Amino acid sequence: MIEYRNLRIALLGGGSVGAQVAALLREHGDDLAQRAGAGLELIGVAVRDLEAPRTPEIPKHLLTTDAESLILGADIVIELMGGIEPARTYILQAINSGADVITANKALLATHGPELFEAAEQVGAQLYYEAAVGGAIPIIRPLRDSLAGDQVERILGIVNGTTNFILDLMDTKGSTLEDALATATELGYAEADPTADIEGYDAAQKAAILASLAFHTAVPLESVYREGITQITAQQVEAARRGGYVIKLLAICERITDPATGEVGVSARVHPALVPLAHPLASVHGANNAVFVEAEAAGSLMFYGAGAGGIETASAVLGDVVSAARRHVIGGPGVAESTKANLPVLPIDRVTTRYQMTLSVVDQTGVLAEIASMFNDHGVSVETVAQSVGPATVSVAGTDEARATATLVIGTHAASEADLAATVAVLKTSDVVSAVVSVLRVEGL
Repeated sequence: MIEYRNLRIALLGGGSVGAQVAALLREHGDDLAQRAGAGLELIGVAVRDLEAPRTPEIPKHLLTTDAESLILGADIVIELMGGIEPARTYILQAINSGADVITANKALLATHGPELFEAAEQVGAQLYYEAAVGGAIPIIRPLRDSLAGDQVERILGIVNGTTNFILDLMDTKGSTLEDALATATELGYAEADPTADIEGYDAAQKAAILASLAFHTAVPLESVYREGITQITAQQVEAARRGGYVIKLLAICERITDPATGEVGVSARVHPALVPLAHPLASVHGANNAVFVEAEAAGSLMFYGAGAGGIETASAVLGDVVSAARRHVIGGPGVAESTKANLPVLPIDRVTTRYQMTLSVVDQTGVLAEIASMFNDHGVSVETVAQSVGPATVSVAGTDEARATATLVIGTHAASEADLAATVAVLKTSDVVSAVVSVLRVEGL
């Protein structure tokens, strides 16, 4: 028997996720109340346009454009508007009014997370954000709570469904990036302007959130290294498959040691990477997401599932609603975010990993030895070399001479980004290298 008073819930945003949350709160309110220990009353939904079509429909009497009044009457505020403003202002208003807040706003958390968490801590409120990373995948709570007593060493995440769909189509169907993007747009996986996805901005925001949680250190968005997938070609994808790899856009967060100072710090980066076919992340297909966590005591853990979608994301939001309601019933202040480790956030040139480089070179005796020497001179150890003679020719400057070219695919042992960058710079100025075709990092070995 539930004896606690009904908890008043205000919903900000009536888009695809907001409409699903409103519908599920109404349809499953009794079941959720049994789990939470209190009745859950949706008192209103703040929207910009009262007449906009919504699926599922939201009853007209719940809709309002007066978000501020709605916030002041709520115990729990769910922010699903997206963007920075007015979402930031509304969340601060909710916190300062004593309400707990639930948000799926990754952009806001990545840029203003410390400010919002500090505001919540000052008044004893709680900010929940399970839906901000990975959609329906439970990853925030495991990192924040379940692994709080362990030491997370590394996270490899496929955290953007649009780019995973595109790269998977290129791998399984042989599509070009342009054709795969067109298909993703047609199916609704990509926005009309896909820049945030294909340039890695969305994944970088999620990487900042994951790194901050995993390493108990505030990791600002501007410290996350970012590359998108726009330079990935069908030829690279095919070559990866022949070599036993698949290309994925990864968010990588890891605890590393600065090779220059010996200082332990953290790194967060987003870029395309070669993933061995034997690694669990290689089998993540379509628009699905997955987060692979390596912890000192727990070992390797994999979280997999739908990374987006209205009803899938609503599932994570409602999980936070139940948690917030339970906290109200039990009483006591919210649990503050653990960002007290204050580890330095190191730039990407301090990172050490493996690489695969594809070069177009002049096909003549001694070239391989000369290139190997360039690698060695800059501290990069070559592990494998594969060569094929290409049909193209290159002109020698100042002469009528033309030389046949060959393609070299060079795999390295672990090397620092700084050393690799120096090697690439020298190769680009070499007379025997006609082009540095691609440089891809190899992760998951």
